[in-house]
Amino acid sequence: MQFRPEVYRIPDIPMQPFIDCEEILEYLGNTVSTPAKVRDVIDRSLHKNRLNLQEVATLINATDSESVDLIKEGARELKKKIYGNRIVLFAPLYVGNKCSNDCTYCGFRASNREQVRKTLSQEELVKEIEALEDSGQKRLILVYGEHAEYTPQFIAASVRTAYSVKKGNGEIRRVNINAAPLDIEGFRTVKEAGIGTYQVFQETYHREAYKSYHPRGRKADYDYRLTSLDRAQEAGLDDVGIGALFGLYDWRFEVMALVRHTNHLEACYNVGPHTISFPRIKDASMLHMGDCYFVSDEEFTRLVAILRLAVPYTGMILTAREPARLRNELLQYGVSQIDGGTRIELGSYVEKETNHDLNKGQFLINDDRSLNEIIDELLQQEMLPSFCTACYRLGRTGEHFMEFSVPGFIKRFCTPNAMLTLAEYLVDYAPEGTAERGWKVIEKNMEHLNETVQVEVRDRIEKIKQGTRDLYF
Repeated sequence: MQFRPEVYRIPDIPMQPFIDCEEILEYLGNTVSTPAKVRDVIDRSLHKNRLNLQEVATLINATDSESVDLIKEGARELKKKIYGNRIVLFAPLYVGNKCSNDCTYCGFRASNREQVRKTLSQEELVKEIEALEDSGQKRLILVYGEHAEYTPQFIAASVRTAYSVKKGNGEIRRVNINAAPLDIEGFRTVKEAGIGTYQVFQETYHREAYKSYHPRGRKADYDYRLTSLDRAQEAGLDDVGIGALFGLYDWRFEVMALVRHTNHLEACYNVGPHTISFPRIKDASMLHMGDCYFVSDEEFTRLVAILRLAVPYTGMILTAREPARLRNELLQYGVSQIDGGTRIELGSYVEKETNHDLNKGQFLINDDRSLNEIIDELLQQEMLPSFCTACYRLGRTGEHFMEFSVPGFIKRFCTPNAMLTLAEYLVDYAPEGTAERGWKVIEKNMEHLNETVQVEVRDRIEKIKQGTRDLYF
């Protein structure tokens, strides 16, 4: 990938705000798109070049059917070229839903007196993790409300607990975090606990819209949130995730701003975000807002494809907010990570609650499938489910991850590692039908490996069948 310096009215300076809303709107308003220009932009992306804002605006402004089809097919091709057919699986685990902010779109908002507030005790946290391990999960994202109780020390302690829980062959090998922005020392504290990715979503990058949705609390400070991942980088935490909540402002603006945020991190720290998330507004307790910015399924599909083309190397996360039908479609256009068997009410993995209560969760989910149901459907589509955590544990993160992933070399590691983690799942957790389909998919993917790697993978799979665990390249 070629990184091109770009000149913005607000320059990229570490720890300083970098979004110029008017500049982004000017790109959107002044960029003319034609099928020929769209082809040129897609060609740059297929050569694994991160796109600049004008190029992204070219894709966004392409609304004719020919151009939209080109964008989708380009995203499909790029996804296959970089990620192959693998899909990384994880589960969210809500640790506490106390919150001091009053975000108008969120069920956790401080003024919501109907919300059942809870923080998992140490014993409850352990039981939740054991329940997740019983289903075969290996990767978690711990989620916290933004509250003084959830200090960096508290977060670090829950991370260490998650890593310490072992049940049978079950263990958690990667713990990501979605929590409040921290100061530099706070980020250092959670990094020392061995976390994977630290996510902070800006929600909306439009300054005035942001102000209207966040009337009080620490989150009302737009600039503090915007520069949060700069502080993470300064603390040595180079594995970060960004995101926007689509439906708060014009989706076209938010896509441009996500790319601008990516550019900023690359310019200042020589590393882009490890992941980009793009949740859509869903029903929430006490949700009172208009629908003028709500994103249709057609627009959502387009924006996912555009983001894949804009930032070829970055992992893209699609959550169970979306229905199974749409999730299956979007896997084709760029999504590389999904959650499975998701429950967002505190304590619900142990309780196995199937009815979702707006007063116990942050929002409603629309994909109730179990982890095995999702894996089974992925296998039927000849996808390769993966619980791989090797890059994180071998230090292939941040700038090092860029060195591997940007040229596409990461595929050399990811396919074999996905096969090994799938083999573990098939031996330890899968019903007979899923196991049968899984071994066929593994064998089919074996054909794409060179002979030397095939021998090594087959040898390790035999060791897995004999009881060895946690083998990776």
